[in-house]
Amino acid sequence: MFWEKYSYSLIKRKVFDALSKNTNYRTENILGIPGTFLDIDIFYDDAPFLKDAPFLSTLIANPNHIGVHTLGDEHEDFFAGTHEIEKDLIKICAEEIFGAEPYSYDGYVASGGTEANIEAIWIYRNFYLQEYKAKMKDIAVVYSADTHYSIPKALDLLHLKGIEIDVHPTNREILIKDLEQKIELTLANGIKYFIVNVNMSTTMFGSVDDIDKITDFLNLLHVNYKLHVDGAYGGFILPFTSLKTSFSFTNKNITSFSIDGHKMLQAPYGTGIFLIRKEFMQYVCTNEAGYVKGKDYTLCGSRSGANAVCVWMILRIHGSVGWTVKMKQLVDKAASISETLTEWGIKHYRHPDLNIVTIDANYISTELAHKYHLVPDSHDEQSKWFKIVVMPHVKPGIIDNFLSELKNEQ
Repeated sequence: MFWEKYSYSLIKRKVFDALSKNTNYRTENILGIPGTFLDIDIFYDDAPFLKDAPFLSTLIANPNHIGVHTLGDEHEDFFAGTHEIEKDLIKICAEEIFGAEPYSYDGYVASGGTEANIEAIWIYRNFYLQEYKAKMKDIAVVYSADTHYSIPKALDLLHLKGIEIDVHPTNREILIKDLEQKIELTLANGIKYFIVNVNMSTTMFGSVDDIDKITDFLNLLHVNYKLHVDGAYGGFILPFTSLKTSFSFTNKNITSFSIDGHKMLQAPYGTGIFLIRKEFMQYVCTNEAGYVKGKDYTLCGSRSGANAVCVWMILRIHGSVGWTVKMKQLVDKAASISETLTEWGIKHYRHPDLNIVTIDANYISTELAHKYHLVPDSHDEQSKWFKIVVMPHVKPGIIDNFLSELKNEQ
């Protein structure tokens, strides 16, 4: 896992060079594009600071990154310069973080992990419909009880049956026995094709599904399945903090990943990333988009090129070595909180390679949880858990103050 760290001056030069290769709304004869630069009454482009602000300059130039640029040369060439930056971003994520072979994947910057998860299930549904002549009733989606709500949302949108697998109430692991029983029952009831969602860190607990146990069972039964990894939270941290992980494209059981730049990466919201092996994007090609060169394969359609540039800039300013150090620092802080809670006998959950600490609601008052903006597992019912997420803004002082007040409640 390695990608080069760039100096800020090099990043700036590369971004402005990319912008110079894009079509310029101000200087070129453009009559046919239903878009333009940002409104100059608000976003004036002659501000002197913009010459040192590549992201803001890209935002104002407003490049459209519609389509999937890893599919080849057939894509809109109006913004070819910044498309190349997005392609380099996808390369870093696919090859360096998730171990893909060169040119063996496709991907794009989506609006977030929700879109990326729905994109995956949409692709696999259509894959079964087209390649196996399956009927909708023949397909089911498998996911754990701790899975992000985007998966039930996908089931609703795509009219698919869901199979929710129970998790252990304390260690949050998928109950393999429940998985076995439900899959066997579903097979007996006529389901033939499965879309399996595996969590590379759940949103509430930071728990990581045991992908090897899941796929060992599915392979033993010769189940016909496609497996998607929801790495929206864990994708930019777990590969850097875990000594051994099966979450990579070297694992032949995995077909796709979703990851979010707007969580660990501190990018603007709207920077999810979808990655998938080659030869699958075709199943969601919208042929009706005839006016789009290269067609559209995404759920969102038009999307901001500035978001892709921003995520690329963040990864390049740190490099793989710097990013590893940053993520390990967050995990160390979370580990320190967990060690203190254990010492005090406060029930909680923390995955050793992640920066989330989730406290049993019986050990903390609602008032204290609200004071420090801890997130509950439910806003509609009596909360059972409150979570702490150790992000870069969480300083030692605020941790110490919180722990001091928590101890006084015991």
